[in-house]
Amino acid sequence: MTWLQTVILGIVEGLSEFLPISSTGHMIIASSIMNIEENTFTKLFEVCIQFGAILSVVVMYWKKFFDFSRWQFFVKLIVAFIPAAIFGALLSDKIDELLESSFTVGMSFFIGGIVLLFVDNLFKKNEIEEDKDISYTKSLIIGCFQVVAMVPGVSRSAATIVGALQQKLTRKLAAEFSFFLAVPTMAAATCKKLYDFQKYGDTLNKDQVPMLLVGNVIAFIVAYLAIKTFISYVQKHSFKAFGIYRIIAGIAVFVMIYTGVIKEGIIVTLNATKTAAHIEAKADLKAEIKKKGGEIVQSVEHAKDIDYSALPEGSYMLMLYDKDGNKVKEKKIKKKN
Repeated sequence: MTWLQTVILGIVEGLSEFLPISSTGHMIIASSIMNIEENTFTKLFEVCIQFGAILSVVVMYWKKFFDFSRWQFFVKLIVAFIPAAIFGALLSDKIDELLESSFTVGMSFFIGGIVLLFVDNLFKKNEIEEDKDISYTKSLIIGCFQVVAMVPGVSRSAATIVGALQQKLTRKLAAEFSFFLAVPTMAAATCKKLYDFQKYGDTLNKDQVPMLLVGNVIAFIVAYLAIKTFISYVQKHSFKAFGIYRIIAGIAVFVMIYTGVIKEGIIVTLNATKTAAHIEAKADLKAEIKKKGGEIVQSVEHAKDIDYSALPEGSYMLMLYDKDGNKVKEKKIKKKN
């Protein structure tokens, strides 16, 4: 990853994290367009720069987060966080598979856009204006909506805002509660990614540490500005503009997949060396793989079609190559029988 790519991803994260347009989807698309090699550090980077974004929420609403006399506020956030924590733990492997699919992102963009076109008409009589009036039951229901956002491209912000509107919160409070809920949710995701990173014995080198710091600083600044602008916007306007944007973005993703700008790749999985590779199945690459002691056991046309159940138990390195044989992504997985 270059410094320019670091800056761009920081801006993308800051802009998209709290808007109902999906930060994960935009990070996946941006990384694909820039041909950023997916390895353990880039995966860590994409998740951990969320820390800068959530810090902007804490700083902007510091009176709420540091007023410990309002303990009900924190309990409501925990209650709303519980569904995502449970389903995140149960479906982590499936979520990782979905993160490999640009098609899923495009489809989520498109469907989510249609929802945002009509959400204001569906929930018109919303009267809850303060978080103290949000019950624990309503918090839990909003948290259940957040589970849907585990599908890449759905948008955690969009899902929780729709859930909050359905529970009679005003547009402003729905957006703010979505921001508040992001703090425990994204903090947990960041801690989990850091734990997995060190669990596999990975370490940050002298170049990666400053990149991670710069990415967080940029995400913080951009997210702070995005939140202020978004809150002002939703008090005066509907969510239709975001719906139109998402539909256009979804169509753009499909076009980029069709034209080859975004590459799904072809998968060849290997055992013997505990290595797996996503490659165009060319003879020269097959020969190179066999030289390393690998054995080709499976070949499919798209990353989403890989049969993980066919892999023996153990740790694997998945490497994604484009049609020209250039490695563009790398990812560690662990298969348990």
